[in-house]
Amino acid sequence: MSSSDIFIGETIGTAILILLGGGVVAAVTLKASKARNAGWLAITLGWGFAVMTAVYVAGPLSGAHLNPAVTVGLAIKDGDWSNVPVYFAGELLGAMIGATLVWLAYYGQFQAHLTDREIVGGPDAEDSKAKAVEAQEKGAGPVLGVFSTGPEIRQTVQNLATEIIGTFVLVIAVLTQGLNDEGNGLGILGGLIVALVVVSIGLSLGGPTGYAINPARDLGPRIVHALLPLPNKGGSDWGYAWIPIAGPLIGGAIAAGVYNVAFA
Repeated sequence: MSSSDIFIGETIGTAILILLGGGVVAAVTLKASKARNAGWLAITLGWGFAVMTAVYVAGPLSGAHLNPAVTVGLAIKDGDWSNVPVYFAGELLGAMIGATLVWLAYYGQFQAHLTDREIVGGPDAEDSKAKAVEAQEKGAGPVLGVFSTGPEIRQTVQNLATEIIGTFVLVIAVLTQGLNDEGNGLGILGGLIVALVVVSIGLSLGGPTGYAINPARDLGPRIVHALLPLPNKGGSDWGYAWIPIAGPLIGGAIAAGVYNVAFA
């Protein structure tokens, strides 16, 4: 694989991942969406199908890492770090593009949601207003969850541990699926299996933090949220942002270490 193939594949694949994954969160969350309140199962299935689609698209070009934690895990497993910066760049750029496309696809819903008094906390909705003020003090805006993750209970050690554990499961599953015949990524069956693993992680471990399990998936859209001209969008919660970066990278590294000891 050339560096240009890797960069293009990771950019396109991660953009599709975030477009479909962030899109299902927007569909379930935003006012005036036909899928509003469809629930956590819809979100976990949507993210699983997003992973599957992105793997099939990006696989022929880059091997479809789509996730810096996967890139780090494979680099530790193989001892080859030469293309890691290229993977990271494509993944982050793709995540930002995907988040921007979600905003465009749901533009009207974002506007309706963020101008609704009950959601942003108008004078006739004191309880909602108090919740909105509390969220603002924590730095999380009322639509930040469409773009990035956040904990239900803010406990740094628990939040970090949850991301480490979830990412460990993801990366060990990727590593044990093996590489395709070209040696550059998951095959067709591997892509399906990993997508189902992502659904399982979401259902079993996603409740505490929203299961980022991917630094680019969280950081890229969080940057886009900070830059977008959305009304009443609130903060981007930068105080929490290091956890969905550090946790997945640690989890991916641990998974690679376990793989090298137990499976290699």
